[in-house]
Amino acid sequence: MSDVTFTAKQGQYLAFIHLYTKLNGCPPAVADIQRYFEVTPPTAQSMVVRLTRLGLVSRTPRTPRSIRVLVDPARLPPLG
Repeated sequence: MSDVTFTAKQGQYLAFIHLYTKLNGCPPAVADIQRYFEVTPPTAQSMVVRLTRLGLVSRTPRTPRSIRVLVDPARLPPLG
């Protein structure tokens, strides 16, 4: 699990990815993230890349829906 700190906005993305995965049994696609946060596709993709670089999520290259949160769920803020 990652001990890296994250911003409030990053925390919301992490909380969404975690909850989406828990409720749907699979991680969200970038398009799902984009729709939820009402941002452009490049903005959603940029955040996923940033979270990956920070070590807050992992992804399998060229595999859809492979985002996995590496932060202890207890550290995630409520989704709001």
